Amino acid sequence: VQVVESGGGLVQAGGSLRLSCEFSGRTIDEYCIGWFRQAPGKEREGVSWIGSTDGSTYYADSVKGRFTISNDNAKNTMYLQMNSLKPEDTAVYFCASEYTSCVPTWSPYYWGQGTQVTVSS
Repeated sequence: VQVVESGGGLVQAGGSLRLSCEFSGRTIDEYCIGWFRQAPGKEREGVSWIGSTDGSTYYADSVKGRFTISNDNAKNTMYLQMNSLKPEDTAVYFCASEYTSCVPTWSPYYWGQGTQVTVSS
C-alpha cells in the first residue's frame, strides 16, 4: 500500500485546512487508517483514526470538536478537516494504515511521507 498526503500549508490561528490521504496498491477495506503528527522536539502522537469499513472513529483530546476524519472507500482516500486551528497544531502530519481493526494500541505498517501544517499566531 502506497500512501500520499496532501493539503498541508500555512494558516493563521483560527483558520482551517483539509488534509487528504490517497492510498494505492490495494483497496483499504477492513483497514484502520489514521493521522499522526510530530512537532519539532516532540514524539509522534496519534491525532485521529477511522475504521475504513465500520466507520468507528477516535480523536485525541487535543483535537476533539475541531477536527473531523472521514474516508471515501470508492476513492481510496481519507480526509482530515481541521478547523479552529491553533499554533500548537503545528506539526508534520502523517497518514498511516494497517490491515486491522482500530484499537487504541494499533501500530500502522504503511506510512506516508508527511505534510507540514504550520499555524501562525
